[in-house]
Order: sequence, then C-alpha cells, then structure tokens
Amino acid sequence: MESGIKRKLTEVEISAIAELTFGQKITANVELTDGCANSAYSVTLQDGRNVIIKVAPPSNTKMMTYEQHIMAAEVEVMRLVKQTGSIPVPQIYAYDQTKSIVNCEYFVMEKLEGEPYNKVKKSLTDEQRSGIEHQLGIYNRRINEIRGESFGCFAHTDEPGTPWKTTFHRMLLDVLADGERENVRLPASYETIRQEISLRLDALDEVIEPRLVHWDLWDGNIFVKDAAITGLIDFERALWGDPLLEIYFGHFNQSQSFFDGYGLSELTPSQRARIALYDLYLDLILSIECAYRFYSDINHINWTRDNLVQGWNRFMSRSN
Repeated sequence: MESGIKRKLTEVEISAIAELTFGQKITANVELTDGCANSAYSVTLQDGRNVIIKVAPPSNTKMMTYEQHIMAAEVEVMRLVKQTGSIPVPQIYAYDQTKSIVNCEYFVMEKLEGEPYNKVKKSLTDEQRSGIEHQLGIYNRRINEIRGESFGCFAHTDEPGTPWKTTFHRMLLDVLADGERENVRLPASYETIRQEISLRLDALDEVIEPRLVHWDLWDGNIFVKDAAITGLIDFERALWGDPLLEIYFGHFNQSQSFFDGYGLSELTPSQRARIALYDLYLDLILSIECAYRFYSDINHINWTRDNLVQGWNRFMSRSN
C-alpha cells in the first residue's frame, strides 16, 4: 500500500547494497508494494539468486510509540525463531543500521517461494485452506512456545516482574496517546475509552509467563506454495505477551482448522474477555496509524474507521 513515509531506493542504492552484501551486481529489481510503512524490493543477483531488501523509513519519520526500533527487533526475532529449526522463516543475510549507504536502516533476507496467502486464498479449495490454516496453527503454537523473561514489545520490554496487565494497559494507553496527539477522532471520547478499558483489565491476571507473540501473522504475512506454508514474515511487531494476541484468535479470523492445529479446542469466558481487549487494541491501531502513514487510499482509511466503530460496539456489548 502506498504511504507517505516509505523510503524509496534508487537502482544505484539497491546495487550498492547488493555489492556490499554479496559482492555482486544485480540483474533486476522490482519494488514490492504490499507493505504499509517499510519499502521492499525483490532483487535478482548475478548468480541467479533472488533476495529481498527491506528498508525502514528515515529515522526522523514520525511513528507510533510502539513502532520505535522495530526493524532491529524484527531481525533479532527472525534469527531467534530461525534457531528453533521448526518454524519456516527467511534467512537474514545482512542488517545495516550504519546509514553509510542509505539514510535509513535496511536488511537483506532470503526470498521465500510461493505467494502471500491473502493473494491466493480465494483460488484455493476449502480443503486446501483448511490444511494451510491447520499448519499455521502448528507453527503459531511453536512461536508461542518460545519463552521470555519480561513482558512488552520486543524492542523495549518492561522490567522483569512487571505484570502483563500493567504492560498491556500501558500499550493501550500509548496507542490512545498517539491518537490524541494527532487529533484522531474515535467512536467515543478518549476518556471514556480509557475508563471502559480499565474496567476490563482483571481478565489479564491469568497471563503470568511471557511468550513470544508474532502479533501480525495475518494472511499477507503467510507465504504458501502448492497449498502448503513455505514461510512466515514480518516479525517487526513481535512482543513478549499473551499468545491470544495472535491475529488468528481475533475477530478477523474464525478458523476451526487453526484452532485444531494450535491445539486449543474451546475458549473460556476469561480468554474471550482477554481477546476482546486485544481486538480493540488492533482496531485502534489500524485507525490511528492512518494519521502517521499518510495513506493515499481513502477507501482503506474509511474502512479502518468503520472497522473501529464496529469493534468499539462489539467491545462495549460484552459485560464488564
């Protein structure tokens, strides 16, 4: 998606990155336009290999609070997950934050085979979709089995011992502060939203162990080929928290195959209460981030607003 904060690379810059990383020239490069904040390029090297260069916005770009230092976090998380040997993620070839070639961070990674699941999903049979989502549940469970020492965004965790309820409450308040800073209009007053959130936080007391959460594992970040998952990408928003934050537990996805693959048969009332908070968190971000992205697609902006209205109504329809 086009946004006003992407750092576009010239062919000269792409060639310089390839030369530094691989000692090779490039034979082709294509910009990938799916990302919302980072720019990305599919690059073909002289030896025929295809790699991806992912580029962060310039360091002086205005970003949401939780987005600080997330490229460094993404590289570290992907390397951590790769070490398990049981979760398909691209290999990282290089990460450069020196800004010696371009005025921003970038990293170079392996190009996965296949296509993003969201682009081919409608062309697949029910059986094929079920198989992919069952496989996703297995992989997502393996990610969540990685344990941490403290809660919070991977890029900046809280002090060890800080309860998840405290950490997640702060995360929600940070998002609301980001919206207030840019005068983003919400379905209710900021004070009302803060009050209603505070009434529902006790459900988070059940979460006592920090687990690695991808958090952005929507269909566009799942690569598939021949009706099987070839890899998972975009770990930049990963955090140590509650596995129920994962996208496929939320209101956008109702996949029994995912639940079966994950090994979770039924949600308890308390788990549903936690997911209600996590759904609101995502719906708020999707709307508020528009003020920071400068999107050109008015249809997307309108969709995020409508989605937030529906999400707020759904959140308020639950009993405290």
